Amino acid sequence: MSAHNGDAPVGPASPAPPDPLTLPEGIILMAEFPRDRFDETPDQLGRVGAHRAARSRRGVWVATAWAALASGVLVVVGIYLLSLITDRVTFEIPGLGTAEPMPTPTETPSAAPTVEPITDPALAELPAGFTITVLNGTAVDGLGGTARDLLTAPGWPVGTVTAAAQTDIENTVVFYSDPALEGVAAGMVALLGVGTFEQSDAFPGAPITIVVGADFAAANGG
Repeated sequence: MSAHNGDAPVGPASPAPPDPLTLPEGIILMAEFPRDRFDETPDQLGRVGAHRAARSRRGVWVATAWAALASGVLVVVGIYLLSLITDRVTFEIPGLGTAEPMPTPTETPSAAPTVEPITDPALAELPAGFTITVLNGTAVDGLGGTARDLLTAPGWPVGTVTAAAQTDIENTVVFYSDPALEGVAAGMVALLGVGTFEQSDAFPGAPITIVVGADFAAANGG
């Protein structure tokens, strides 16, 4: 067709754009993104990126057990330190000195020495690691320390000083485990000024064990 009146030639009409998707009012299309590892839920939940799984019950029990253990250790240490301050507090730890029960006498303690008392440790044949244990058998606080001072003055080695299991002991007794230490036991009686001595195996590992009683307290103003 030829042009007329100066108009441009008219070509075929362009197709109309498709109608947009009509959505109900209030519905908004979300952009779609490819799936990644954060969209997958593992069989066993763990930490992925910033996501945290719930704390397992086993972890809670472990934390509780450690807290209980720490509290128990603090209590034990506190009681033991208190037992070092006063001999009225007894604390039983194997090998660290404990409150000992009074043994049942197997024979009547001798009222007078049958051997020469040894009061000077330089004159005694002592076994290796020899120490003397002192147990306070009364309710008088510090009486064990008084006995210790009387024994250490001439040079005797005193180890554990603590309370006996009983606080109503009337008479002081020096127990010795080896017959060869009879003279040493007699010397302890001489240094304390009261008491008797007796051979006994009631205190394993302790060559000499002294249980001070009410007679020693009376002799020292207790």
